[in-house]
Amino acid sequence: MKKRILLLTAVLSGLFLSCSSDDSNSGGNNTPDTNFTIPLATDKYWTYDVAEEGMDDTRDSLYISGDVIIEGNTYKKFQTKDDVSTGFYSSSLRNNGVRELDHKLLLSGNLSLADGQELPIGLDLSVVDFIIFKKNATLDEVLSTKTGSFQQTVEGFPLTINYTLQSKGGEVMPSFTTPRGETYTNVRTSKIILNVKITTVMSGVSIVVLDSQDVVKSTQYLADGIGVAYSKTITNYSINQLVANQLGIPASNTSTQEEFLDTYN
Repeated sequence: MKKRILLLTAVLSGLFLSCSSDDSNSGGNNTPDTNFTIPLATDKYWTYDVAEEGMDDTRDSLYISGDVIIEGNTYKKFQTKDDVSTGFYSSSLRNNGVRELDHKLLLSGNLSLADGQELPIGLDLSVVDFIIFKKNATLDEVLSTKTGSFQQTVEGFPLTINYTLQSKGGEVMPSFTTPRGETYTNVRTSKIILNVKITTVMSGVSIVVLDSQDVVKSTQYLADGIGVAYSKTITNYSINQLVANQLGIPASNTSTQEEFLDTYN
């Protein structure tokens, strides 16, 4: 039973890393100001406490190991200690390259899943210059979009999966206090949203397993001169009750993961 729940969760939440659009702080007005520093230098590091309801807290160590050339461009390569991570944010940067261009952060590489999450599907998570942050983005401005469609058999069901991955601009806040009480000044947010639709065929009849839903929503809170200080990711899905009964899993599930910055150089 538990294995089946994790399997479906991996299909949904593992498609991309990544999420949350709900926070308790009031947002400020977006401005065209680009006087905002993102530290991208070799040997920079950040450690995060990763919290998820019903699970023990874990710790991620993210750092920049040096330069890497991807399709002729120079990026800073992000890695995690012992190549292990459990948080959405650290997992999405692990082993990938990030560069800054025209006040944007561009990510290239293969988007990783959190440690221990392996998808039983052939999803293409490779991206080139996917915009993960724009300093002067307006609220909900679409920064990058990646779409895909593929077929895979899971638990005996032939699934057709369509997905759209988007990054969007967020808020500009003079200050932000995390749920654990840490306060940061000059904070900007960036959002990542994964929308998925899944269909299957049962007894010759086409059935919608998962109607088009935003199954992953993630918000990263970036502090001036520091980088990501807090990240909140919500995974949520509601599937067809008939299919849920066939698989013996809940027809809906919601989980929230938070990443709190602990130390950084």
